[in-house]
Parts: sequence; structure tokens; C-alpha cells
Amino acid sequence: MTPVLDPHFRPAALVWRAFQQQACDTGRPAEARFALEQKDGSISRLSTYLLPGSDPDTAALNFVMVERLVKLALWARGGYRIYIDAPPGIVDRLWGHYRNTATGRFDSEIVGERVYDHRIEVLPTRNLPPAHANVAATLGGHLDGCRIGFDLGGSDRKVAAIVDGQVVWSEEIEWDPYHQTDPQYHWDGIMESLRHAAEHLPHVDAIGGSAAGVYVGNQVRFASLFRGIAPDTFEKRVRNMFIDLKRAWNGVPFDVVNDGDVTALLGSMSLPRGAVLGIALGTSTAGGYVTEDGRITPWLNEIAFVPVDYRADAPRDEWSGDRGCVVQYLSQQAVGRLLAPAQIDVPPTMPLPARLKHLQALMQAGDPRAVDVYLTLGAYLGYTLAHLASVYEFGHVLLLGRVTSGPGGAIMIDTALDVLRADFPELAPRIDLSMPGEKEKRHGQAIAAASLPARDESPVLGL
Repeated sequence: MTPVLDPHFRPAALVWRAFQQQACDTGRPAEARFALEQKDGSISRLSTYLLPGSDPDTAALNFVMVERLVKLALWARGGYRIYIDAPPGIVDRLWGHYRNTATGRFDSEIVGERVYDHRIEVLPTRNLPPAHANVAATLGGHLDGCRIGFDLGGSDRKVAAIVDGQVVWSEEIEWDPYHQTDPQYHWDGIMESLRHAAEHLPHVDAIGGSAAGVYVGNQVRFASLFRGIAPDTFEKRVRNMFIDLKRAWNGVPFDVVNDGDVTALLGSMSLPRGAVLGIALGTSTAGGYVTEDGRITPWLNEIAFVPVDYRADAPRDEWSGDRGCVVQYLSQQAVGRLLAPAQIDVPPTMPLPARLKHLQALMQAGDPRAVDVYLTLGAYLGYTLAHLASVYEFGHVLLLGRVTSGPGGAIMIDTALDVLRADFPELAPRIDLSMPGEKEKRHGQAIAAASLPARDESPVLGL
């Protein structure tokens, strides 16, 4: 199902199916197996069939496919140590990729060093360690008392005051954190939102938040919100920012996690029992995963960096420099990219949030050009879900984010389901794809975030 506005889109899910079929049709496929290890000892394992033979073209294609599969696993599952059993040459080329190419060095720096404090390393072995996951305790679900929930996005920050699970006040403020070089901007903005919420509560029992990026024990490992901060300043003033915020709020229970995980948590709180993949389509793309019993895993779930379009000239991610990554297909960036092919003219200086608002206004007016944008986004979504199904087992997919607001969101879902039924009939019957209602869209993320910490006995008065 060719996306209306992107006829050259080459879905990774279809490429992989065709490649593995081609390898098996030879009657003597080769195989590559690998395991990713995290610092806590969690191990993820994946494998693929490869083409037999060692001529240069075959070896080059096999390496490209292995590297793409490892990248999918790195950004979805996480890890810094790669144990690999593969045909000759692939291990050395993979080592070279993480040391000598811009995209490989980015993966090694962000996933390896910033998240796990260790550069990515590649270890050849025929004896891969067994798969193992250290699953965290049940996430969230605490709705008692007076709480503050916040969500930090790339174009706005949201905050809500909540009493026993009911929103009594909320606020949404536009901001521009991506390219700020002084972290005081972030601190002041977050503190302002928290203070506004506290003014509407008799006291504060707990604070929970969601934000784009990777957070471990409330430490910022890496986050697009702080991408403009110099590394030394990041270490001094950003890494422990939320720990410092907790201290500023007199030690009130305070938890911050990835915004995609909070989306998945919202799904686990509101949908029938089952594993939930959460996807938030905002300035970037956030992913999160909650197991069937409501627990989070130690996985990264940074699906924004997962390549889903394998054409050679696919759009390039402005941060990682890689091509065909999810962020260019399911986000406000995707909307901005598709306006020109849809023949929707906007000033080149118009910011992404304004472009999305313009598109949604056209959609409300029934403009067929806007419909084409959402049909294209829906096709992207369907093929992305099929690709992610190779590393996630999910029964529910919950969509959130500004891009899904309005009638265009329903078009996206219907088109994605059409893609799954047409090209992946084995997946379609077992995937429930939905968006929250309008009330949940406005407040659901904040409620789910606010439910993260368990409350202490002693409330904290406003600051």
C-alpha cells in the first residue's frame, strides 16, 4: 500500500520479509545471531537469515541488513555489549561502523556512553548468552491524594493538578527547549509549571512527570530536550536536574520517566489486560512498552531512531544523521515534510507546531490535501508497527500526541489497519490500535505521570 504522498517509501518490514525469503529460497541460507547486554545483566537476542556466499556484493548486503537489525535492537531494547555469531567479515565491519562512521559513532555515544557509561563493543562468539530480562516493579497506578503531573514535550509543556485521580486544573505552555544552551531555561520553565499547579492544591503529596529521553533513577541519561546543552554543562547541571527538583520540593515523592512509557502506562490503566506499546506523535516520536502485568522493562524504547524506510535517499534525521528513521515519519517533523508534496504552501520559517495547526484547520474544513497527509501518515504507521512487532510483543497500541488530534487521527488508524490486513494478515487480528478519548487526550498523560510515585505520609505544602 503505497503512501499517497511518498511513492518511493520502502518499508523496512517488507524489505526484511523479502530478504529472508530470498535467503531461504537459496536452500542454504547463512545466519547471524546476536545478543545485546545491558549493565543490569539483561540480555536481548535476535537472529536473521542471510544470503550465502562471500562475493563482495553479497557480503555488503548482508552487512547492511545485520547493521540495520542491530540498530533496531539497540534503540528499542538497549545495550552496549553486542555478542555476535555471524559469517566472516561482519564482526570487523560492525566494529568499524561504530568507530569510523558518523551514524555508528552517534549510536555508540548516545546508547553506549550516555545511557550505559560504556562505548558499544562487539564480541564474536558462537555461544551467545541466554535471553534474560530484569523487569521493574509495577509502574504507576497511584491515584490517591493531591498530585502534580507534568509532560515535557519539544514544543510545549503540560501540567495538571490532580486530587484522587481527578484533574482540578491544567495548563499548557509553549516553549522551545531543543536549542537552548542554558539549562536555566529548562529549570525555570519546569519550576514555573509545578508552582502554578501547586497553587491549585491544598498540599502536594507526589509529583510525577514524563519527558522525551532516557531517565534512570530520575537521572537524565540523554534527552532531546537538552540537546543544545554543552556536554560539560550537561554533566554539571542537567544530569541530576530532576533529583535537584525533588530536593527543591522538600523531598516529595518525585518520579520522571520516558514519555513513551507513560503513554504505555496510560494504555495499561485504561485498556483491557494485555501488553501495551505506546506511541506519542509530538515534535519527535516517543515509544514506551508495558508488559501484560503492568510492568516496565529496562528497554530503551527510543523508537524515534529506528530506521523504517530503507531507500537510499530517505529523509535524514537532523540529530543522528541516519536516514529513514521513525522521527521523520510519525511526528510533527513528518507533517512539516509532507506539506509540500501535498501542495500545501506555508512560509518556510513557519515553526512545526504552527504547520500542524494549519494542517488540522484544513482537515476540519474537509480539504482533500490534508486527507492525503493523514493517509500517508497512516501508511507509515502500519508499516512501522509491523517492523516493531519483530522486537515487541504487544496486543494493544495506544496513540497520543498532537499529530493524532482531530479527525486526521482516525484516518491514520484506519489506514494503518488497512496496511496490516493487506500485508501482515498474521498480525492484524491480534493488534488493537486505538487513541484515548478527548478527555484522556487532554489530561490522560498528566494523570498517568502523576500516578508514578507512591505517596509518603507527610504532605508537602506549596513552595
